[in-house]
This record gives sequence, C-alpha cells and structure tokens, in this order.
Amino acid sequence: MKRLFLTVMAVLTMTVTFAENENTNSMSDAATYDMSINIRRLGETLGLTVDQMETVADIHRAFCGEMMIASQAGKDDRSSLVDAAVSRDLKYMKYVLTPVQYEKYALLMEATLVNRGLK
Repeated sequence: MKRLFLTVMAVLTMTVTFAENENTNSMSDAATYDMSINIRRLGETLGLTVDQMETVADIHRAFCGEMMIASQAGKDDRSSLVDAAVSRDLKYMKYVLTPVQYEKYALLMEATLVNRGLK
C-alpha cells in the first residue's frame, strides 16, 4: 500500500512538473511574439506625419494580432505564419511610408525579429 501511494505521488509530481514547464514555455512564447511597441516613439524615429501615424498604428495593430495567432500555432506552422505576417506588414508599410522612412522601418523590424529569435 505504501509503495502504491509513493508511486502515485511520484507520477503526480512528474505530471505537475511537465505541465508547469509547458505553461512556462507558452508564456515565454507569447512574450516573444508580442510585438507591441510605442507608436509615438516609432513616429518620432521615422518622422511620421499625423495621417501616417494613424495608418501605421492600424497596420501595426493588425500585425500584432497576426503574431499572436502565430504564437498559438503549432511549431510546424509558426515560422510560415511569422514570415507571412512580416511580409504583409512590410508590404502595407511600403504604401504608407516614404522610401527613407520605409528603409528605417525595415531595419528596425529586422533587428526586432533577430533580437527576439524569430529570424
């Protein structure tokens, strides 16, 4: 009886430990894919007009949503979803930004992705 009790406790402990690690991994994944930024600071850095600022904020909000969807996807689909979200974001930004602003934005995006380990 004592062995059975100890075996059950060991199994429960291992289950809780594995579940805890999965929750920790999913939380760190969510933080990695959270692309929220201060739009006002981005606007200052890029020299955006008021109209550009509103449009960039809308595009970035959509990009953040796509990245959060990618964070919840399976490991096989994740990289393709991230690549699609990034290319879509850059395509939309190219319409809104001037060539000089776009070049700065593309550099910032690349640095952010590399720093977060997404590229």
